[in-house]
Amino acid sequence: MINKRFQDKHLILASASPRRQYLLKELGLDFEILAPQVREDYPAGLTPEQIAVYLAELKSRNFDSSRFPEETILITADTIVSIGNEILGKPRNYNEAVCMLEKLSGQKHDVITAVCLKSKSRQKTFHVLSSVYFKKLTLEEIDYYIENFRPFDKAGGYGVQEWIGYIGISKIEGSFFNIMGLPVKELYEELLKF
Repeated sequence: MINKRFQDKHLILASASPRRQYLLKELGLDFEILAPQVREDYPAGLTPEQIAVYLAELKSRNFDSSRFPEETILITADTIVSIGNEILGKPRNYNEAVCMLEKLSGQKHDVITAVCLKSKSRQKTFHVLSSVYFKKLTLEEIDYYIENFRPFDKAGGYGVQEWIGYIGISKIEGSFFNIMGLPVKELYEELLKF
């Protein structure tokens, strides 16, 4: 049982994302959930990969690791959606969600998730990039998705595991779970090394 490999560790997932919580649970790991209180601002001029890494590490700095017991591992993550060099954050309202999905319609975009592992004595950050190709979406499809799935807590304004992913994504290059918000294979490998 994989859980035995981590039975002497106290894992903390610092994320309010139900998708990240679900994916980590599906790895068979026991963990505590703490939600970081962080404004997700970043310096100008960073690449999408650098933004994801910066924000994952920013979330980890919200916790004082010097107070952790030695066996504690904190996991923070941030997911960025970019089309070219434009970053698509979480839509604040219906109109922003429509605008984002119209930009993604018929196009390729990248999803980058950075994960920061932090203990009392060390820190390791890595990121994974996946590319997503959308078919040309109709306004009726976009409207149906937003009205029924309310994707206002999702970077890029959509969830790959929801209706829009079923009908709209024509191809994925890279990790599906990365697009959901947590690259579980890479996280598992990094936790084993950590």
